[in-house]
Amino acid sequence: MIKSLAYLGVISPQYKEWETFGPEVLGLQLAGHGADGAVRLRLDDAAHRISIHPGARNEIAYIGWSVKDEADAKAVAERVAAYGLDVARASEVDSAQRQVEGFYWFRDPSGFRHELSWGQVHTVAPLRPGRPVSGFRTGEQGLGHVVLAVSDLAEGDRFYREVLGFHQSDTVKDGELQAHFYHINGRHHSLAISSLPTRQPAFLHLMIEVNALDDLGAAHDLCEQRNIPITTTLGRHSNDHMTSFYMYTPSGFRLEYGWGGLDVDHDLWIPRIYDKPSSWGHRRQHKELTALMSVDSPAQ
Repeated sequence: MIKSLAYLGVISPQYKEWETFGPEVLGLQLAGHGADGAVRLRLDDAAHRISIHPGARNEIAYIGWSVKDEADAKAVAERVAAYGLDVARASEVDSAQRQVEGFYWFRDPSGFRHELSWGQVHTVAPLRPGRPVSGFRTGEQGLGHVVLAVSDLAEGDRFYREVLGFHQSDTVKDGELQAHFYHINGRHHSLAISSLPTRQPAFLHLMIEVNALDDLGAAHDLCEQRNIPITTTLGRHSNDHMTSFYMYTPSGFRLEYGWGGLDVDHDLWIPRIYDKPSSWGHRRQHKELTALMSVDSPAQ
C-alpha cells in the first residue's frame, strides 16, 4: 500500500545553510519556508520534499511515505497499531505544513517517526534548480531512498516487511556489515536498514538521484571546490548499480548523490545476497558522524 518515499524532515541548528547548500550544491529549488522557519526544498513537481527545521541539535524529525488515499493510510496504520505501537492522525494544521491532505504517524521499534500521507500537493510551476541540472529521478519512485541503522535488525526486517509491506530486494553481508534493502515501486530500494555495533538507532543517509551522469560529476566538482567533505569516493554499488558519491550535509548526516540506479519488476524480482556493497570505488574518507543523530525528538 505504501507507494514511495514522499518527503523527509530534519532538525538542525544549521538549517539556514541549506538555503544555499540545497540550490547551489545539490541543484534543488528553494521552495520557501515553513511556519517555524524551516527551509523547504523542491526537486520535482511536488511542492517540497525536504524540510530542514530549526533546532538546538541535529536530529531526524520524520520520514514521510505516500499512500494512494486515506483508506490505505488507515489500513496500514491499523496494522501498526495491532503490532503494539501508538498511532495518531495528524491535525489539519500539521497536514498543511507538510502540504499533504492528511497523514497518520507513529514511531517504529527503533524510534524513527514515520508518516503515512496522502494527497501530496503538486505545483504546475516549472522546477527552477539553483544551478544547471537536468533534473531528478522521482515521479512514481518518490524522493529517493533512506538508510537507517536500527536497534534490532531482525525485528526491523519483520516490521518493515510484515507490517508496513515493504518488499525485499536483496541483502549485503560483508564482514560485520549486514544490510537489508526494500522496494515499494520500480526503484531498487526506497529503504535500507542496517545496524551499528552499539545497536544505537541512527539516520545514515538520504539518496537523491540525478537524470544525467554529467550532473553527478558537476556536483562532485562543486564539493571539491567548496571543501565540502566527500565522505565516500565515487563508486558503483553492487546491488542497485548506482554510481554515486557521498557528502556531508550542513546538518551532519550524509547525502548520497547518485545516477543510473537499477529498476526492479516486483513480479519477476528474486532477492539476492551480495558479499560486497560496491563493485568499485566508494572508499570511506571521513569518520562516520551520523550515529550521533537523535531519533527521539518531539513531533514537528
